[in-house]
Amino acid sequence: MNDGASVTPPILLRRDADGIAWLTLNRPAARNALSLGLMEALDAELVRIETDPRVKVVVIGGAGPAFCAGHDLRELRATPTGACYEATFALCSRLMLRVVRLPKPVIARVHGVATAAGCQLVASCDLAVAADTARFATPGVNIGLFCSTPMVALSRAVGRKAAMEMLLTGDLIDATRAREIGLVNRVVPEAELDAAVSALAGQIAAKSPLTVAIGKAAFYRQAEMELDAAYGYAAEAMTRNMLARDAGEGIDAFLAKRAPVWSGT
Repeated sequence: MNDGASVTPPILLRRDADGIAWLTLNRPAARNALSLGLMEALDAELVRIETDPRVKVVVIGGAGPAFCAGHDLRELRATPTGACYEATFALCSRLMLRVVRLPKPVIARVHGVATAAGCQLVASCDLAVAADTARFATPGVNIGLFCSTPMVALSRAVGRKAAMEMLLTGDLIDATRAREIGLVNRVVPEAELDAAVSALAGQIAAKSPLTVAIGKAAFYRQAEMELDAAYGYAAEAMTRNMLARDAGEGIDAFLAKRAPVWSGT
């Protein structure tokens, strides 16, 4: 019997299909602002996905009119203490590192606005596909709060001059400009966003998951190294990859002109 009590919807949704885990930030009334609860839920789901062999690719999107409007400022102002702020930004940093270190590619599906920590989330994802109506900003400077933690991801995704312009002006940039500076990979009509993300995710999901995991880890690690060290590390990674069963299978399949059968080992 219905007692009239309302049911609070989950703040994070997950749908799995064809090796792709679709994660949807589900606080549409708050423009999917990253509350502590939402960050904890997303971080916990990524932990589960890490060891789920059925998932090859992760897609992160937002419900309602926006991708993500950044941190929940009302929540932050409700407890104006150093301990609260430190806990919030530490959790956010852990979440962004989780995205980068997940051994599976993560694609941002961006519509509406992605601002502040929402822009940081886009920059932290391995790939990003945006609707042509999407907009991006790091507007903290406008309210006296420089986007210092979003800056970490942004400055690693785009050039320094472009990052500094976004950080110092707080201006919104459109999807075309975001693609020009390297913040997103592709821009498509909004009506075609899901199809474009599905196609890209499906293409990647068809690869050897072991090879993709080795490659993703190597990409981020070598990027922080000096050139000589980067080549040394990359050579070790390729050697390890070559010794894997999937590499042998892939090469043999290529030479035999047949489709490879990946074992994930």
